[in-house]
Amino acid sequence: MKDALHHILFDLDGTLTDPKEGITKCVEYALNKLDIEVEHSDLLIPYIGPPLYDSFVHIQGLTHEAALQGVDFYRERYRTLGMFENSVIPGVPELLENLRNQGFSLYVATSKPTVFAEEILRHYKLDHFFRFTAGSNLDGTRSKKREVIQYVLDQNDIPATQALMIGDREHDIIGAKACGVPSIGVLFGYGSEEELSAAGADYIAATVEEADMIISRISSE
Repeated sequence: MKDALHHILFDLDGTLTDPKEGITKCVEYALNKLDIEVEHSDLLIPYIGPPLYDSFVHIQGLTHEAALQGVDFYRERYRTLGMFENSVIPGVPELLENLRNQGFSLYVATSKPTVFAEEILRHYKLDHFFRFTAGSNLDGTRSKKREVIQYVLDQNDIPATQALMIGDREHDIIGAKACGVPSIGVLFGYGSEEELSAAGADYIAATVEEADMIISRISSE
C-alpha cells in the first residue's frame, strides 16, 4: 500500500519567490569585480537556482580560485541589497496557507545558504508556514540539492515515501529522485518544461493553482 503524503518540501528561488533582479545584479557585480563585462543582465538568468559556485565554474568557466572569489564578491552585495531585490510569487502565500490548513508539514530545501534563506522568508512573512528551513552552509558544504533534501528528511525523521519536492529547476528534480522523493516541477520559475521533463519530474505544473490541484490528487490516491 502506498504511503500517504504528509511532508512537502519547497525550493525557494523561482518556486516561492522571484529573485531575478537580486541574483542577476549580484552576479554582474561579482563578475565586474573579476574584470568580466556582462552584455545584458538577462544573460545571467541561468544562475538562478543552481549552487552559485557551480554556476561560476560551469556557466562562466572560472577556475576554482576565481569561482570562490566570485562567491565572496556576490555575497558582498547580496547580504545588503540583493536578497531584498526579490518578490513573492503571486498565489504562493495562499497555497502555503491552504496546505498547512489541510495538515501538511511544510519545509524549505534550497541551495542558497540557510542564513540568507531564513532572512528572506522572515522579510516576506513566509517563515511561519514552514516547520524547518535547510540550505547550504556558508563554507560551501551541503550545496548539492540532494544533500539539502536528505538533510531535511534526516533532521525531521521523514520517510522519503511520505514526502514531495517542489522546484523549478532540474537540480531540484534530480536531487529529489536521488533521495527517493517524488517531485513536481513548476513552470512559473526559471526552468523549462523540457528541462524538468528530462530531469524526471513526476508531475509538471504550469501555475501555482495547478500545483495545488496536483497535490490534492496525490494526497487522495
